[in-house]
Amino acid sequence: MADKTEPGASVAAGDKMVDEVVERLLDKADASGAALLGEGGLLTEITEAVLERALEAEMSEHLGYERGDSAGHGSGNSRNGTSPKTVLTDAGAIALAVPRDRNGDFEPRLVPKNARRLAGFNDRILSLYARGMSVRDIRSHLAQIYGVEVSPDLISKVTDAVIDELVSWQNRPLDAVWPIIYIDALWVKIRSGSVTSKPVYLAVGVDMDGRKDDLGLWVGSEGEGATTWMAVLSELRNRGIEDVCIVACDGLKGLPDAVTATWPKATVQTCVIHLTRASLRLSSVRDHPKLVPAAPTEAAAEQALATFEASELGERYPAIVRTWRSAWPEFTPYLAFPPAIRTVVYSTNMVESMNARLRKATRNRGHFPSEQAALKVLYLAIREQINPKARDKNHVAAHWKEALNQFSLFFEDRLSIQ
Repeated sequence: MADKTEPGASVAAGDKMVDEVVERLLDKADASGAALLGEGGLLTEITEAVLERALEAEMSEHLGYERGDSAGHGSGNSRNGTSPKTVLTDAGAIALAVPRDRNGDFEPRLVPKNARRLAGFNDRILSLYARGMSVRDIRSHLAQIYGVEVSPDLISKVTDAVIDELVSWQNRPLDAVWPIIYIDALWVKIRSGSVTSKPVYLAVGVDMDGRKDDLGLWVGSEGEGATTWMAVLSELRNRGIEDVCIVACDGLKGLPDAVTATWPKATVQTCVIHLTRASLRLSSVRDHPKLVPAAPTEAAAEQALATFEASELGERYPAIVRTWRSAWPEFTPYLAFPPAIRTVVYSTNMVESMNARLRKATRNRGHFPSEQAALKVLYLAIREQINPKARDKNHVAAHWKEALNQFSLFFEDRLSIQ
């Protein structure tokens, strides 16, 4: 008779079985007062049992017969007891009995020879490091949560393993054309003889699908300068970027020239939010509502600025007028864009959201012993975001489809909409 079980029935039965197992384990933990993690913890014991069963299965596959099977008689190889081995896992330190064979050629895949840490444990260290925890903090955390003592050298070895990955990421080829690239810098303290603050340059692109991509990290000298930005932009061009429609940046002197020297057709757009914040910093809180009127066109904006300059507020805050006048050539392109494009280039918020993550990762570190140490932490913080499981891995800029339609018209000879 044909099996008439519904296709979803076996899945539901499996889920029910898992739930029952979990309930039994939790009941056992409640009854005995056992901890979940650490030495003697329930999950630690379960992990040990599962790993040992898997190792036994690997041995059976290696030998070609199960334990106690008569088929092994005269096979030329057999089980030869076990060897003790302690490995570090997400559930803590696990003492395993690793099976041996008489010929000594058994190579376990799950827990390879000489391996003392499972991959998940390394990932846990990297995740803590990416969140700005120091080596001392990570050691304390692992000891408290998992009952595992690890050395500073082990943590350094695990985190140093990403250096090659960082170099590969920093030199990967890039798309030829980008609708928008946001550039900005954040400051970190690095020891170089003495502890000094150095800028770390960050470029974030928005591709044709509206997805954000971190293009690279570069440590500069003690002062942020257009000369260093020129070297950064030249590197991006050498990695394949031939044209950028809009480069959104702050008002650093000389930066627009560096952009146009790299990509002659690029429109340099000063971040409107940067200008607004500068105005707010230079003025009293009670005057903030009066400072930034909306202007639909360049002529209207020019008139509004002239009116403000001639007013009592303009006399009270001449530095605000000077700030807007000096940034005017790079501010006004914004006013020529259609509304949909204005929405996505209004500010460098996309790159500043990344800067917020990076600042959080560096805030608790005080200072870094070297530039490489700083880049390692910053890259790991970025990697947390670009991990396939990250929430905003596929984040698309707000209102992107509307903006792309306008981009295809405004820059029709430079964008290929496939």
